Amino acid sequence: MPRLRSKAGGRGRHFTPVRALLESVATVAYTGGWPARVLERIPAFGRVTRIEHRLPLLPPRPDHEPRRPLRLAFASDLHLGPLTPRHLLDRAFAVLTEIAPDVLVLGGDYVYLEATPALADELSARVAAVPAAVKVAVLGNHDLWTDHALIEAALERAGVRVLINDAAFLPAPHDDVAIVGLDEPWSGDADPDRAFAAAAGARLTVAVAHSPEGYPFVRGRGAPLLLTGHTHGGQIAAPSGPIVVHGALGRRWPAGLFKLPDLQLYVSRGLGMVDLPLRLFAAPDVTLFTLATS
Repeated sequence: MPRLRSKAGGRGRHFTPVRALLESVATVAYTGGWPARVLERIPAFGRVTRIEHRLPLLPPRPDHEPRRPLRLAFASDLHLGPLTPRHLLDRAFAVLTEIAPDVLVLGGDYVYLEATPALADELSARVAAVPAAVKVAVLGNHDLWTDHALIEAALERAGVRVLINDAAFLPAPHDDVAIVGLDEPWSGDADPDRAFAAAAGARLTVAVAHSPEGYPFVRGRGAPLLLTGHTHGGQIAAPSGPIVVHGALGRRWPAGLFKLPDLQLYVSRGLGMVDLPLRLFAAPDVTLFTLATS
């Protein structure tokens, strides 16, 4: 008999009685992961959109010598569990492997419902296979509602540095670039002062938060790019746009690249699914950013 959920299994806040009820119903209704197995027989549910953006954000070298671009891949919202088909994740990680980025950035929500050792091992194996010199990650609300330590350990085994209000400097020739990662803005405890202090001295900072709700924590701190996920692009949308998106800022910026007055905000539609085994007009995506001097 599956274990029903009455409270968060981790440190995450806002695991409301309604969320507990939804996840308890899902735990029973999706026993055995049958939706994912059914969707694996449908080729359309294995398609992943590869998005590319070239942004002139990389500072020139002080000696004015040519500088090669920095290639950064971003993937979010894997949601390993009963709803996300394996062939979708196979394709997503094949794309990431094809990209072979300098930096792999993961945007959180690695599971749906409970984290288990089997899911943790799958997460670790998939991420470890991506050929990137640097791998960093933040956590999402679903991660903090379960055994987040299990998820963090799985990522660390894959060579990932998990950034919880922290920053990571890149190796040469991009050692003046730092990736700043915030704790989950809504269910966690985001501390931008601590996070950006860890990036002191960087000539370029790229910020990462699980959701667009992280924007107020990054605004005005000198990071020209903020990477987020969480929204799923609505997951179930109409041709004109999303129907339901959680979070006030997520509703304002549900998916895509947005040029705001002080930075560019990117919102990925992510890969997996929650609550319902369906995506409509909200195709899963992975993104390659090429950061150049011009």
